[in-house]
Amino acid sequence: MLISIIAGARPNFMKIAPIISAIENAISNGKKINYRLIHTGQHYDKKMSGDFFEQLGIPEPNANLAAGGGTQAEQTAAIMVGFEKELMANPADIVLVVGDVTSTMACAIVAQKLHVKVAHVEAGIRSGDWTMPEEINRLVTDSITNYFFTTTKIAGDNLIKTGVTDDRIFFVGNTMIDTLLKNKHQFIKPAIWDTLGLESGKYVVMTLHRPANVDEEGKLKELLQEIINNSNDLHLVFPVHPRTAKILQGLGIADPRLHMIEPLGYLEFNYLVERAKVVVTDSGGITEETTVMGVPCMTLRDNTERPETITIGTNELLGTNPNAIKPAFEKLFKGEWKEGGIPELWDGKTGERIVDALLKLQQ
Repeated sequence: MLISIIAGARPNFMKIAPIISAIENAISNGKKINYRLIHTGQHYDKKMSGDFFEQLGIPEPNANLAAGGGTQAEQTAAIMVGFEKELMANPADIVLVVGDVTSTMACAIVAQKLHVKVAHVEAGIRSGDWTMPEEINRLVTDSITNYFFTTTKIAGDNLIKTGVTDDRIFFVGNTMIDTLLKNKHQFIKPAIWDTLGLESGKYVVMTLHRPANVDEEGKLKELLQEIINNSNDLHLVFPVHPRTAKILQGLGIADPRLHMIEPLGYLEFNYLVERAKVVVTDSGGITEETTVMGVPCMTLRDNTERPETITIGTNELLGTNPNAIKPAFEKLFKGEWKEGGIPELWDGKTGERIVDALLKLQQ
């Protein structure tokens, strides 16, 4: 069995690393399975891509489609054209896509049109918000997927409601958590730690990149001001997504506690997250990591495709109204934030379960 594994954007790299590791273990044990790694080039900045390959021990891709840049449509088209040529030149038994980025959807479409089966890792998650490009990517991908690997039973239920049969759904857990648990002992202290004299539990980590929060300058300024005003004397460490950096340049926000820095590598970023008082974010994946690390998390979104981080984990959904920030920080500083727990099968063995399932499919 030859599997084409697709990775294109920063969240993908954390998800494919354990799968590749499990495939290589299976190969060393004489199993008839192999893979070809395809980097679509959707994230082409080194900090958003190259560093992750190095830090997570992901091998050099067999092909890089260099499809980064442009609008959603331009990027989708470039990925599809590039991957069609790749897959025709190197036929696979299964194309394995992960997550919900443009590369996920584009490569799934190409595979099905070339009559190659598709396996989707992190299938079935839903926010219900069609204004998010990720939600469209999820819906399209899952509508043409053959095999569904899910992070939770909720995701499986979402698929069953759309008519997917049980025998095509594999509840395996979360590969992002495999990566987190494997690398937790080797997180790297970033330079900003000593530069600012940071101490555990005495700073906030922030990430913002979603259009609903950053595209409207007035809204972004108001959100940042509320965080600054209500975070007491804590340092605010804000690794800035390239998309957000362009917008921030014109806002003129300055505060001695607000530190806007370049994007960090995986090991450096999670060093900060693990020791933070709280994380304020609009990312879905980070809410999963904070849940496992037991770190309070405030999500500035009106919905989430990862409800288990709220019902089980340490995450709270604040919405996008800046007025929700003050009461959340008051709750945090009173020591009333929930402790949270860890969802089922988020145990570091998801990659192995995925490969076991793939091997059974070829029998």
